[in-house]
Amino acid sequence: MNPKTTVEKLQVLLPHWLEHNEHHGAEFRKWAQEARQEGQEALARILDQAVESMAATDAVLKKALAEIGGPKQEGHHHHHHHHYD
Repeated sequence: MNPKTTVEKLQVLLPHWLEHNEHHGAEFRKWAQEARQEGQEALARILDQAVESMAATDAVLKKALAEIGGPKQEGHHHHHHHHYD
């Protein structure tokens, strides 16, 4: 069995990180909306900034994924995190 190269590891990790960020971005948007409904506009704007920062990070991660030829097709696993509602 050959050890995996960095590129092979990243072909698995990068899609996972992108998926993970997507879920967190949705959580940030949800909590920004909750904050707005409670009159916490300054807090909501800060959470909006987190969403924008995550989108910028995702763009860079997508470039990295393209650089290494895209995701590895086999062996992808889903992994779930529990979040507070």
